[in-house]
Amino acid sequence: MSGVAESFICRGCLSPVAGAVRTSVDVGASAKLELVDKFCYLGDMLSVDGDADAAVEARVGVGWSEFGQLVPLLASGDVSLVVRGGLCSGCVGGGMLHGGETWPVGKEGVVALRRAGMGVVGWMCGVGLKDGLPGGELRGGLGVDGMALVLQRSRLRWCGRVLRRDDEDWVRGCVGHGVGGSGPGGGPGRSWRGVVREDCRARELNEGDAVDRCGWRGVMEEAR
Repeated sequence: MSGVAESFICRGCLSPVAGAVRTSVDVGASAKLELVDKFCYLGDMLSVDGDADAAVEARVGVGWSEFGQLVPLLASGDVSLVVRGGLCSGCVGGGMLHGGETWPVGKEGVVALRRAGMGVVGWMCGVGLKDGLPGGELRGGLGVDGMALVLQRSRLRWCGRVLRRDDEDWVRGCVGHGVGGSGPGGGPGRSWRGVVREDCRARELNEGDAVDRCGWRGVMEEAR
């Protein structure tokens, strides 16, 4: 029996299945697309996992790059804190959260954005963690909101625009479209719609409220 076991060789090892690992997909017309784990599209990073981790990492890097270019102004004592805060929100914050209204961001992504945002705020105010000053106090002096709050408002604003579209609109159709097939093991992954539902519960909103554009935006602006 031991001799049989020692002499056994799997036929699959001798003749491996061709194409077991696909590196491209044929889209017709003699054209092939390379299969990758992630790629950049319109400034946003899309990944095969369907989560927002790659996008958050990429945009945080962009935000710090914007901050590096604006350090002479953002860290200057000759410019008021409010002016510096507005410049930071528009350039640095805008760079970090570009495309964020469509992210199915999880807790890790929110933490990464908060950490980056507070790093920028601390640098502008000339303080560090050892100083022990509350983040809300520092942001209040600059007149800026936290990254998580800005991202939530952006997401709800975009959700309202989508929900106010006609039922036949293709964008609204994509939001409600279910993807078939089996997913990876474990629990279901986070989706943009799921994150929006959490936002709506936190703000005591429902999808029907989106019809009232002014009321929808008013609720978003209440939390600061």
